Amino acid sequence: MKKLFTIFSIALIVFSCKRENMDFEGPNLQDLNGTFGFLKPFTADKNLVDFSKNETVNFTAEFTKICEWEIIIRGKTSGASKILSGKSRNLSVPSTVWNGTTTLFPTFKAEGCLATLKITGVLDTFNLNIGVTGVRKPTGFVVANFEMGMNSKWTSFIQSGASMDFKIKSDKFSVEGNNYMNMSGIVNWDWLIGLVNFPGTAYSASTNYNLTSVSDDLYFNCLIYGAGNNVNTSRVLFQFKEDDNGNGAFDQSSDDQYDKEIIVDWAGWKLVSFKYTSLQHLVNGVPATNNGNSKHNSNKINTISMLHLANPANGLASTKVDCIMFTEKSPLEL
Repeated sequence: MKKLFTIFSIALIVFSCKRENMDFEGPNLQDLNGTFGFLKPFTADKNLVDFSKNETVNFTAEFTKICEWEIIIRGKTSGASKILSGKSRNLSVPSTVWNGTTTLFPTFKAEGCLATLKITGVLDTFNLNIGVTGVRKPTGFVVANFEMGMNSKWTSFIQSGASMDFKIKSDKFSVEGNNYMNMSGIVNWDWLIGLVNFPGTAYSASTNYNLTSVSDDLYFNCLIYGAGNNVNTSRVLFQFKEDDNGNGAFDQSSDDQYDKEIIVDWAGWKLVSFKYTSLQHLVNGVPATNNGNSKHNSNKINTISMLHLANPANGLASTKVDCIMFTEKSPLEL
């Protein structure tokens, strides 16, 4: 009898332990099936923000259950959009901090913005007004943002085709700042529409770009506009020409050249970023052996060439570029 009582006691203890553990398994039923409501309202820590001074806006709220949420911030003048999203019971740092960056271009201006909170499964939306008094300043080595027009030390070549438009413009397509480079035309005998050379001498007394020697830290960034033209897709080819032998110029026979060809198969503005050490030397779009030391030496970049290419058999090709920049450690944030 004593043995039977002992077995019963052990079984009771095991069952109690399992029952205790079961109480903590799985999500709270309130989080799954509860009615949505606010425990703390949707608010922002400021209604005026100056991103040029590295200020930020932090949105907060607390819900009665775990929710899938999205905050969409839209510029009332620019049409720019920033999207923050998550799944949680509350809005909290860092997922709800806006530092002035953009999700859908163009970039924000000094303007009024509307921040809208949307909850999955809830018809109502919740709005806040935010005034931007200063815009975010992109940081890095600027190759070209076209705000001051054409640098006198840049050189260019433009084909004499039809409907040629290879100019700096300021209009409704402006994406960052006021100006951008437009590149379009019909060249029915050659893939090249036109090109711009950006020599290192345009930026310093040296013949090379004043960039980090740690090439693996370096990113190249550019905003590119796709016309959504399925007939003749534009290509933007960047050529990075190094001065490996140190004679102050790029020699094709003895120096390295690294290339990036971007097929512009999208519509609207897009930020393109890539690490410098990811680049290969290309000949007619095919990887080839370099003629220099075959090492990425970012501090020896002597000239950057930007070419607009398109199939000569397919008529008009068009694209736009802006905010050509180098950044270190990470891609550009706009």
